[in-house]
Amino acid sequence: MGTIIAVANQKGGVGKTTTAVNLSASIAIAEKKTLLVDMDPQCNATSGVGVSYNKVSSSIYDVLIGKKSMKEIILETQVPNLSLVPSHPDLIGVEVELLDDQDREMVLRNALAELKEQQSHIIIDCPPSLGLLTVNALAAADYVLIPLQCEYYALEGLVLLLKTITIIKKRVNPRLEILGVLLTMFDKRNNLSFRVMEEARRHLGNKVFNTVIPRNVKLSEAPSYGKPVVLYDINSKGAESYLELAAEISSSRN
Repeated sequence: MGTIIAVANQKGGVGKTTTAVNLSASIAIAEKKTLLVDMDPQCNATSGVGVSYNKVSSSIYDVLIGKKSMKEIILETQVPNLSLVPSHPDLIGVEVELLDDQDREMVLRNALAELKEQQSHIIIDCPPSLGLLTVNALAAADYVLIPLQCEYYALEGLVLLLKTITIIKKRVNPRLEILGVLLTMFDKRNNLSFRVMEEARRHLGNKVFNTVIPRNVKLSEAPSYGKPVVLYDINSKGAESYLELAAEISSSRN
């Protein structure tokens, strides 16, 4: 049975899509069948693995409105063992499309049900909001991974997300658990990064991953080439960090 992980944070610019793309690729190169689901209308996870949204005939939007099944829209990527459910800007209108659907929070969960047996991991990249798309991802997930940037005010937005997770767990998905909080954009030259790390570990304890994602030029460059960093430069600090994260997640669940 595959593990479904939603990568979520309602704040933008925290390394959410970077994490979804590079964690997926890092798991896949360990020869584990992995599916990346792009639930963000910005389509950055889609382009991050080398797929242009305007060149795909169907996307997650078609699945959510009932026109296609997941199996019909899955694409292979340049990373062995990594497949993609692409996004499309039309996804921004899905809340209106599903307005009269009584089970609108469960659409993604139902659509993924046929794939869980076939995948080792399903990673969902959520949009930077707590709207219906993110709720669908949390309703479908076994775990939520929360990227937290090592910057000022980082912890403040986390309170609202944790409250949302509690509500989803109580009302929609009782099996949902926090996989961990991932510190991103860590700059060892900056005292603020160390202060945020200290505060996060003090407040959240062992919910914070040991792995820390640094600020890294190769991580920033890789999306413009349509490649996860493990393909762009596997020897970079960014690639090493995501491979370490994949190993930490694997060992924590064994």
